[in-house]
Amino acid sequence: MARARFGLILAVTLWLAAPLSHAVIVPPLSQPSWAELSTEQKRILGPLAMEWDKMEGFRRKKWLGIAQRYSSLSAAEQERIQHRMTAWAKLTPDERRRARDNFKSLQKAPPEEKEAVKLKWQEYKDLPDSEKARLKAEATRRPTPRPAPAKQAGAPKPAPAVVTPPLPHPIDPAAAQ
Repeated sequence: MARARFGLILAVTLWLAAPLSHAVIVPPLSQPSWAELSTEQKRILGPLAMEWDKMEGFRRKKWLGIAQRYSSLSAAEQERIQHRMTAWAKLTPDERRRARDNFKSLQKAPPEEKEAVKLKWQEYKDLPDSEKARLKAEATRRPTPRPAPAKQAGAPKPAPAVVTPPLPHPIDPAAAQ
């Protein structure tokens, strides 16, 4: 009895003396698989069916939150979400990553830059479909930028590159994160 009490006291003392950074490791909360979703959730999240079981838990959680709010949205908002979800599901993983990266960088941009992007996006949305298709084809033909070669000592400094913002993607990354 005394030994057990001593062991307990020793264990508690060691536990209290341990640094907090090593004290707790919380595993990520698992989210339901596609088979575990309700019929209503499957109906709402249908465009994501093929990708659902491959998604990280935090992304599933986000989509489940959208599904939970779905019935409180207007018919136009529901249609918009379905359209965007379908378009998002058609993107390749690389295209999704780029859309998320663009969204994150825009979130950090100054307000003037955000407003300029909004205006360009509105201009793009107002273009006829034929012009949008032409711009999309042109963007896919554009070569991927390559990293600059290492600088050599004594070499002249190159002029700064002019960076043009990418064409806005027809998917709102905020709704897809």
